[in-house]
Amino acid sequence: MSKKNTDESGFEIIETPEALAGQISKAEVFFLKNRSVVFGIGGVILLAVVAFAGYRFYIDSQEGTAQTALANVVYDFEADSLQKALNGSGGNEGLLSIADSYKGTDASNLATFYAGVALLKEGKYDEAITRLQAFSSSDLLLHARAQSLIGDAYLEKNQAAEAISYYKKASEYEKNEFFTPVYLMKLALAQEKGNQAADAVSTYKRVIDEFPLSSEVVNAKKYIGLLEGQAGK
Repeated sequence: MSKKNTDESGFEIIETPEALAGQISKAEVFFLKNRSVVFGIGGVILLAVVAFAGYRFYIDSQEGTAQTALANVVYDFEADSLQKALNGSGGNEGLLSIADSYKGTDASNLATFYAGVALLKEGKYDEAITRLQAFSSSDLLLHARAQSLIGDAYLEKNQAAEAISYYKKASEYEKNEFFTPVYLMKLALAQEKGNQAADAVSTYKRVIDEFPLSSEVVNAKKYIGLLEGQAGK
């Protein structure tokens, strides 16, 4: 019998043909004893692969239909025909139907965003919040925009704390010269409504200091003056 080889730590190293043959034999015995389990695991993996491929095929086939439906309804949305946009007209599906009927597609996700905006414009704040929270995007503009719109809905509901939370999310996501100052101004307004005057002043100052070229600077300075004047009374 060949002597077993070990490294310095004492761990057995299989190098000899006899040792290797022994390991193969052990594997064969294991397989014979557990082949039903092995085949079962293999079957589960195969089914998972087939199911995923089928799902992707289904989603891909749905995407084209959903994109066409969305293109038809966007005209109503842009024309502020909100009821038509939400519920459909002339045989066209509306945003709510597209969002719910083609889940998993990009068109459904975008329809969810549009539906949230339309519902917000109609004053249906709770429904708007639900739709906008369901929307997901890594897009620089749309993600922050959705957070800001949720803040708008909460502010309309006089829930300043919730509005502040979402405006902060919007203002902190991928900061840029064009939209971040707008979100900061909304945040400061919510802080004012939430009786957080000191925080509002700090936020207005951020607009002035961090975005000195933005058009919001003039209003930020004005509102700081008003708050500081009120505090001095």
